[in-house]
Amino acid sequence: MSVMIKESPISEKAMIEEAEKALADISRVRDSVGRVIFGQEAVVERTLVALLAGGHALLVGVPGLAKTKLVETLGIVLGLDSRRVQFTPDLMPSDILGSEVMEQDEFGKRSFRFISGPIFTQLLMADEINRASPRTQSALLQAMQEYHVTIAGARYDLPSPFHVLATQNPLEQEGTYPLPEAQLDRFLMQVDILYPEIDAERRILLETTGIDEARADKVLQPARLKEIQTLIRRMPVPESVVEAILKLVRSARPGQGNAETDKHVAWGPGPRASQALTLCARARALYDGRLAPSVDDIRALAEPVLQHRMALTFAARAEGTSVRDVVAKLAKGI
Repeated sequence: MSVMIKESPISEKAMIEEAEKALADISRVRDSVGRVIFGQEAVVERTLVALLAGGHALLVGVPGLAKTKLVETLGIVLGLDSRRVQFTPDLMPSDILGSEVMEQDEFGKRSFRFISGPIFTQLLMADEINRASPRTQSALLQAMQEYHVTIAGARYDLPSPFHVLATQNPLEQEGTYPLPEAQLDRFLMQVDILYPEIDAERRILLETTGIDEARADKVLQPARLKEIQTLIRRMPVPESVVEAILKLVRSARPGQGNAETDKHVAWGPGPRASQALTLCARARALYDGRLAPSVDDIRALAEPVLQHRMALTFAARAEGTSVRDVVAKLAKGI
């Protein structure tokens, strides 16, 4: 038995035909990205899943793990107009959103004209996002959720599709401002980037220190990406998967009858986490060549979708328990 969540009527044959075309496109995207990014298959998968699901992603890793290179490569491969903003403590909201300037015409009449900022793009890279002040970080809140910004009372719509890929260095704490929970919740997934395996690092040494360096090719157009995103929202979700999502998310909230959660978790994920799991599970299924998600997709996505939407108690942190440990135990129980 399957449930259909906000999808347009479409025949099974047409769905299969669209899915086969999307699979071919996704395969070419993976191949193109793989020529530039080595040994980070899980990172590439999760980041692409977030984009295919139509959301934003927070990339967390120490310096030198190709976070910036990955975002630049995805912009090229997906054919998106992309811009990069280096977040610093002195960055102001107007540096991201834009501002109004006063102009005077030849007759002496003065008027205001809006000059758009770098946020008016299809793929915004917010590099080291936690280095900016909370005031500047909040400039992204409306854009990431509502896909438009308000300047001097006027609404300005952002290009479509619009995605934010933010990077964060977990090591440096001086001169940084932790992202508020409301902003973290806007990210569909938090993607942790670890050190590469030895074979991948060997390939990095050999292929990136010579004269010729591999370059990614443009594979998709923005319109085609939007078509794939629409297809993903049309994919059926089995009832078992819906129940697994509800069980997982609700068990991560204290006061819902889970003893481990009550002991370790201060506050848990809201309904947006359930929405994110549903979309990402569909996208991961298509990424793997399947027409419907499974419970295994939910287990695989539990950590990147939930870890930035939860907080541990002081006692749990003192014991050395991590959010990943809690999420892993919860995922095993679905």
